[in-house]
Amino acid sequence: MEMLVFGHGYSASHLTPLLRANGWNVTGTTRGDTARVAAAGARPLLWPGPRGPLTDAIARADAILVSAAPDDGGDPVLADFRDEIAAARPRWLGYLSTTGVYGDRNGGWVDEDSELDGSGPRGQARIRAEADWQALARAHDLPLRIFRLAGIYGPGRGPFKKVLDGTARRVIKPGQVFSRIHVEDIAQVLLASIRQPEVGDVFNLCDDDPAPPQDVIAHAAHLLGAPLPPAVPFDQADMSPMARSFYADSKRVRNDRIKTQLGVRLLYPDYRSGLAALLQAETAPRPSNQGSPHDQDA
Repeated sequence: MEMLVFGHGYSASHLTPLLRANGWNVTGTTRGDTARVAAAGARPLLWPGPRGPLTDAIARADAILVSAAPDDGGDPVLADFRDEIAAARPRWLGYLSTTGVYGDRNGGWVDEDSELDGSGPRGQARIRAEADWQALARAHDLPLRIFRLAGIYGPGRGPFKKVLDGTARRVIKPGQVFSRIHVEDIAQVLLASIRQPEVGDVFNLCDDDPAPPQDVIAHAAHLLGAPLPPAVPFDQADMSPMARSFYADSKRVRNDRIKTQLGVRLLYPDYRSGLAALLQAETAPRPSNQGSPHDQDA
């Protein structure tokens, strides 16, 4: 079985080993970091790059996962390969979107049937991209599955480094709450969907415990036995425009569908279990075979 991933990044790097263990060959596109893609176990292809290898990979693919974000011109995969994907008719087609399509709900709950009201240009771009993929799927009877991801954390994307080096801050915005998802749970949900290509259409990917961001930082400090990072009011916090934009939306996201339709049991149903596992992995002894390409990439 052949999987093609457009935009083989962080989430795909955790899905690929699961696919390989189940007998799949994986090809992943990259703008240039072919070593990183190969280290995850996938065959790298440059994109943008020569069209021939990519059109061949599309034609061979039993499943296609789109992890590339929309840009100013819309969805880049559709712009380059709309006709080829329609003709290939893969048995499974996945699109990684974001819970940002729901916009701000003042801390209220949303599910997959909630109105899409993404705030800001990124949320609106994702809504348009979802609609464009759905239009292609309807026109050609493609088994499209949309996955709306909450805030992603996992190995290399946890709060421990900032807590340890003293740069962590508990940014306080009253009423602010986020949903999040461990990358290993993203991978297992995608694998469950690939195994059941006839099931579902849109899935929220998040854990069971939406929480204020300052609580996550405080718990990370607790696990480390470190001092509680200082609290900073949101309007006084030194943040990048990108980081600040995430605070524009406050909502709690339901994930019932991944459980009832795909039969998924989350590995990390809350940030406490997820952070504990991250800390254990980060403090575990390193393997002695330092020549491994996976060790060098870590």
